Amino acid sequence: MSLFYDKEVRVFRSLCGSDNNNAYLVVCPQTKESVFIDAPIGAGQLLKEAGGPLVRAVLITHGHWDHVDGLEDIISATGAPVAAHSVDAADIPVAPDILVGDGDTIRAGTMEVKVLHTPGHTQGSVCYLVGRHLFSGDTLFAGGVGKSPTVEELEQTYKSVAEKLYTLPDNTFLLPGHGPHSMMGVEKREYRLLVARYPDLLPPIPDALLPNPPG
Repeated sequence: MSLFYDKEVRVFRSLCGSDNNNAYLVVCPQTKESVFIDAPIGAGQLLKEAGGPLVRAVLITHGHWDHVDGLEDIISATGAPVAAHSVDAADIPVAPDILVGDGDTIRAGTMEVKVLHTPGHTQGSVCYLVGRHLFSGDTLFAGGVGKSPTVEELEQTYKSVAEKLYTLPDNTFLLPGHGPHSMMGVEKREYRLLVARYPDLLPPIPDALLPNPPG
């Protein structure tokens, strides 16, 4: 259950939901206050770890059904407010209490959760950064970006990833909405190799956007 544990944050993950989703509980080790990241159905084990009223917010990465179909159960158990981007708010079964935007910060105990708006997969997609832990929803997975309904929105996803996520340090943990976790440095290197192989299909990432371009 527990993926990462240090003096700043403890991260629990549950594999659940209608599409093998990852649900996360991020806990402040000092105060035990926490936040949920996404709300797929069947996250009961995380609720046992959460401690009810210590949950300060349920943070939604985007409005697709598989990420919110357990939201009412989590709210009922914790009474926590729901946070999401305004563009995706209409797709969430419970109206958000908090509308987040790029650069906003949500606090739980000593933790600061930074909001990164990453449109593309949906126009209201956001990622949440807690220290060196990035919860990327369906914007970025281990091995590539999430699907988008049009070519234009896929290009927008790549732009969001390049400008908001690949600029993070290489030792940032990537915790996506589906599949295994990874490291940001690994994803940057793999994407560069992919661009070199398919230069006519994939947009390059300018070296200026990356903290560690190849020497």
